[in-house]
Amino acid sequence: MAAWDNSNRREPRPPGDALEQAAAFRNLCRSSPWKWHSLRFEYLDRPLAPGAGTPEAATAPDLVRAWLRRPGALRLETADGLVLQSSTGINDSRDVFYVRSTRKTWLLPPHLVTPVYDDRGLVRRRPEAAYGEPGFGNGRFSAALDPVELAGNAPVPLEFPNSNAVELGTITEVLHEGRPALEVTVTPNPGYRPSDPAAPLCRPGRTLVRVDAGTGVCVASRWLEGGKGGDEPEEYGHWLRILGVDEYMLDDLFLAESMNLTDVRRHISWELPAG
Repeated sequence: MAAWDNSNRREPRPPGDALEQAAAFRNLCRSSPWKWHSLRFEYLDRPLAPGAGTPEAATAPDLVRAWLRRPGALRLETADGLVLQSSTGINDSRDVFYVRSTRKTWLLPPHLVTPVYDDRGLVRRRPEAAYGEPGFGNGRFSAALDPVELAGNAPVPLEFPNSNAVELGTITEVLHEGRPALEVTVTPNPGYRPSDPAAPLCRPGRTLVRVDAGTGVCVASRWLEGGKGGDEPEEYGHWLRILGVDEYMLDDLFLAESMNLTDVRRHISWELPAG
């Protein structure tokens, strides 16, 4: 992975005033592809009630447990262990028989290209790459894993007001399921372009979002204008709990049929014949 330590040796510094905090938040939203390779998490396609925590989510019938290994490998289970989805295209070929070749087809995965970092080790400008996370249900699932739609690929000129994807309220540091996160109320600008227009991370008006400080994943969102617009839904958002980052994941986890590979993390006993 294109790591900060290999590209810039300056010591990172904490954000200072409100402008620096806003820039750091947007850069964090751009950083997910370079902050982790595999992720194990729980996901709810709705926000939790204000003040609620893990106990409510742990018993939710619509809770989904997920294992994701970049690029493109995803396994989903219900809370009872029923497999909902297991990707089988983790070794897609790109040889001479790939007749639908275009320039975009041959872009490298993000972790193989180097972005422009800021002084804090966060991504200031994203390079052209083959972005995209596996999806489930709707586009908000993928957008939460890489919330670049909240920031855009690069900073915008300061002389153009309201040119950012979203306007940011006061940014606060919080704990989300035991992990440090940044919480802020966002309001989309006319230039906001969600990855899935039918399931954006933030709807018109105010939306409360949380972004995990260690991974750049949007771990929670809650639309604060729900129920005020007649036919608008009362609840809109999501909740995500990170359980493991960069864990070793075998191909068997993502294949419909086991390849009978040996898990090298487990002890293999050798029985020696007597005598």
